[in-house]
Amino acid sequence: MANINVNNRGNEKKGKPKKQLLRVDFTPMVDMNMLLITFFMFCTTLSMPQIMKLAMPTDEGEQKVPQSGSATVILGEDDKIYFYDGMPNYEDYTSLKVMNQQELRKALMDRNAYIMSKLKDLRQVYANKEISKEEYNLQVKEIKKSKEGFNILIKPTKASSYRNLVDALDEMHICGIDKYSIVDLEEADEFLMENLKTEGKLTAMAEK
Repeated sequence: MANINVNNRGNEKKGKPKKQLLRVDFTPMVDMNMLLITFFMFCTTLSMPQIMKLAMPTDEGEQKVPQSGSATVILGEDDKIYFYDGMPNYEDYTSLKVMNQQELRKALMDRNAYIMSKLKDLRQVYANKEISKEEYNLQVKEIKKSKEGFNILIKPTKASSYRNLVDALDEMHICGIDKYSIVDLEEADEFLMENLKTEGKLTAMAEK
């Protein structure tokens, strides 16, 4: 705000211009600068990249994953998710399920019910302030590494998008799955997908 102070003197001659003192108040500008600094600091915090630990398959030999404790998630076209539990059944095309993201989450939580139950109980203990934050994080890691947990193989296809992969990784975190890896799609998986689309015609042709 700028204030103009007029200096009125009684002995000034008529017709002589009056002296005006201009004073600029910078206090509102200081408040504006503080608001802008706070805004930019807040936006910079939001734009910081979130880091997720990701275990990639090793090149040294073949990874052995027990089929009884594993499931496969195939990221297909048009945001479709193909899912099968354990060993694939090439004779039954219905063993491969088509899901959306919500259905995948339900399938993973049902499959990982033991771990999810343990994590729920631990969160309640932490909410009651019975353990420290460090002890809570340590026990979460131990629960996720339990033998009762299972492995997930994530297999993106060329028709899937990067967002599909990120959503799948988010589901691993939400469902308390610690053992997962991203691997290449195999010809057997492509056969399962095509067999499902043709409602088992490929299996019938193979049997003939």
